[in-house]
Amino acid sequence: MAFESSDAKPGAGGQLAADPGPVTVVWTADFLGYDLGEHPLDPVRVELTMALAKALGVLSRANVTVVAPDPADDALLELVHDPAYIAAVKAAPGDPYFRGSGLNTPDNPVFERMHEASALIAGGTVRAAEAVWRGESLRGVNIAGGLHHAMRDRASGFCVYNDPAVAIARLLDLGAERIAYVDVDVHHGDGVQAAFWDDPRVLTVSVHESPLSLFPGTGFPGEIGGPGAEGTAVNVALPAGTDDAGWLRAFHAVVPSVVRAFKPQVLVTQCGCDSHVRDPLADLSLTVDGQRASYLALRRLAEEVCGGRWIVTGGGGYGLVDVVPRAWTHLLAIVTGEPLNPELTTDPAWRALAAQRRPGARVPTIMTDGEDPRWRPWEPSGDPDRVDRAIAATRRAVFPAHGLDPGDPRD
Repeated sequence: MAFESSDAKPGAGGQLAADPGPVTVVWTADFLGYDLGEHPLDPVRVELTMALAKALGVLSRANVTVVAPDPADDALLELVHDPAYIAAVKAAPGDPYFRGSGLNTPDNPVFERMHEASALIAGGTVRAAEAVWRGESLRGVNIAGGLHHAMRDRASGFCVYNDPAVAIARLLDLGAERIAYVDVDVHHGDGVQAAFWDDPRVLTVSVHESPLSLFPGTGFPGEIGGPGAEGTAVNVALPAGTDDAGWLRAFHAVVPSVVRAFKPQVLVTQCGCDSHVRDPLADLSLTVDGQRASYLALRRLAEEVCGGRWIVTGGGGYGLVDVVPRAWTHLLAIVTGEPLNPELTTDPAWRALAAQRRPGARVPTIMTDGEDPRWRPWEPSGDPDRVDRAIAATRRAVFPAHGLDPGDPRD
């Protein structure tokens, strides 16, 4: 049986580009105002990510420009969200008895300046997208973004405004004709899928834990898009316990094929890292090394299919100190240029900051979990495991719509 390493270069000329070109990193400390209080989505994870990336020199690379965004105005938000919902988000903090629109729930508590903080994150992802589309940068990243569960008329899953969907809608307004969105968060990217369910210009691909065992309960292989857009929703629903090797096998068996067939002009990704084995809210078993391999694969895909144009957001991830800062610092390094060596040690000053912010937390001293995320390419088998069956289900559901053969491992 052949195996592929995490640094495998699929396809001809698969080496990473030596110079990724200009990159826009959207950042302001005001992003930390998206603070749900005593809640799993703690902004310390973003603070520690940016601090670690800065300490390791990622943000000072010559090709990197760090910019602060403007908040999305109502006209931008209304590309995706109902005006009555936006009004509810603005009103809810002033009414302790507010109910409705998915707000004031355990998942989505109301907080001061909720609209302003949420609109700023949406504005950040739009800023990254505009920089790429207008040629200001080859890549743009908002690590505080990725709030992919918010629906047109309600908050959901810790998400108030759906910044990836707003950014995609803005790209369509600017003239984009084909956009691919790939979501590697452990939870199904339901809000983005819903926003473009009937739009054949947007391919939404989500690789997530099975909805049979995890919120939001959607993302089955048979969800393939609305009338006239069949095949533009792609869902890979993986069984609980899937590890690096299984996850990477599933990704490579589905995602590159459908994205290549779609021929997007730009790639948008949501890179939630809650697929980690120690994440407290989900049940997949990836390591930081497997997540790093997924980011490398996404970069190669952007370079292959759309000239490197890549818009990146964060997403979920609730290992606030041990997991998220390392995973997303690897992501930022891959977006901006040379990947970090997994054997690199974390910065002592950063470790002190992390211990101060979260006393008693496990503070990592090295950028790896010590795994080599090798994976075997998918092939039809008379004795498939649970991951192989998930792969086959997705390929059967959507490959024919893209002119691909579900049973041919070359497709």
